[in-house]
Amino acid sequence: MSSLQISLAIIGGLVLAGVVAYNAWVTRRSAPRTASERLPQDGAAAADGRVFQDTQPGAPATGERIDPVLDDSMHGPADGAVDGAVARAPAVVPVTLNHVVQAPEKRPGLDALIDVIAPLLPEGPVSGEALLAALPGTRRVGSKPFAVEGQHEATGEWEAPRPGQRYTALQAGVQLANRSGALNDIEFSEFVVKAQAFADAVGAAPDFPDMRAEVARARELDHFASGHDAQLGFTLRARRAAWSPGYVAQHAARLGFVAGVLPGRMVLPGSEAGQAPILSLSFDPQAAMADDPEQSALREVALSLEVTHVPRSEQPFVRLRQAAAALAEAMDGVVTDDAGQLLNADTMDRIGADLEGLYDALDSHDLSAGSAQARRLFS
Repeated sequence: MSSLQISLAIIGGLVLAGVVAYNAWVTRRSAPRTASERLPQDGAAAADGRVFQDTQPGAPATGERIDPVLDDSMHGPADGAVDGAVARAPAVVPVTLNHVVQAPEKRPGLDALIDVIAPLLPEGPVSGEALLAALPGTRRVGSKPFAVEGQHEATGEWEAPRPGQRYTALQAGVQLANRSGALNDIEFSEFVVKAQAFADAVGAAPDFPDMRAEVARARELDHFASGHDAQLGFTLRARRAAWSPGYVAQHAARLGFVAGVLPGRMVLPGSEAGQAPILSLSFDPQAAMADDPEQSALREVALSLEVTHVPRSEQPFVRLRQAAAALAEAMDGVVTDDAGQLLNADTMDRIGADLEGLYDALDSHDLSAGSAQARRLFS
């Protein structure tokens, strides 16, 4: 074999090796990032958002979860940017919020601020069993919740009927407005029919308010609610390599997010029992339910805040902004709006200022964000 042939063979081998190496690099780069088997000083997150602690059963946990920190510097303009345009939050540091699984709060009772209430006057004390048997099959009037309450014979408190209790007074109610709109004439009439049937069944005399006045009140409340409802959402988009569901869940878990009820959803729990989640993180549920979630590629995840459902004291927008920046930095992503536009520091500052005005307006109408009345009205 001549020296030319040897040289060509060597060159050909080098080219082939280069092609193989390049293909391997492209394949590796295009594959979604996956969760690490172990996280230092933290738990590992499964692809469906479940978090497992890296300790044996019964052994003390060695790590601690990191929650988005409430930092005073977040109230002023951010002093940096992600990818030159997206605001960076201050460094995330550990705080001492320990969230546990909490029992659901009991359903809030009827409220004259957001409900039509009709007193039902019984001839005498009525048992809880009799009231439960007389309740209608559906607890809705059109698109509005319908409810019946009794005044407990011993405590004098108003509550939903319970077996084994006796009630000296009754009232029926229907919500004036929700996100489906205001109570209308037809729905009010349906409420009267449903409440009258219940009153007849338990031997009570109803006293219904004036329909025109209540419908006008419903329209006024709906007008206010329509102008003060707010749901914020940021989109976190991958710059280069896609993410697997487990990779997203792993990083979100380090910020305090836990698995939600639905696949592809994680939530940042509130600090009090019965409180709505502070933030929600969601991604493609089909990716979370795939046979091999680690091979599913996610190019974006959504962070959202139900403004009217979270108390102002939790500083939810600060935590939304901070969680978005922390995840973007950790996962090599950028924060955008729904249209894909990068969100810079000035834009986020303006949003924060607008929210303060919204909170003030809700407080002035006794519908403070996170209150039972606000959660019912904005649902």
